[in-house]
Amino acid sequence: MKTVIFACVHNAGRSQMAAAFFNALADSEKARGVSAGTQPGERVHPEVQAAMAELGIDLSGAKPQRLTDELARDAQWLITMGCGEACPHVPGLKRDDWPLEDPKGKPVERVRQIRDEVRARVSAFLAREGWLGQS
Repeated sequence: MKTVIFACVHNAGRSQMAAAFFNALADSEKARGVSAGTQPGERVHPEVQAAMAELGIDLSGAKPQRLTDELARDAQWLITMGCGEACPHVPGLKRDDWPLEDPKGKPVERVRQIRDEVRARVSAFLAREGWLGQS
């Protein structure tokens, strides 16, 4: 079982979407996604919850969490979400950075575009790693 951590600063938008798409699309026997942040917010952004709900993915129970050494211990990948210098670094993990715009406070049309870009990146990553589940 491979673990991929999707990380941004507040763990309230991009990383939550990425982990949700990852777990919906991945072969659950091969890989799982978790999301975390360096300075977790209090809740997932409402506009992110709404955009994901349009696709049948419920983030209403998702809680931002801190990226800790313990969380990273069993992971193989760290994918950061365009947080620049504030992005975490975890020694020993394969790493990628996806320069995605923060959806916080954006109009619903822009949040949908960001959501769709996140989904496309997750799908391409899963296909490249051979972890796509059966549709």
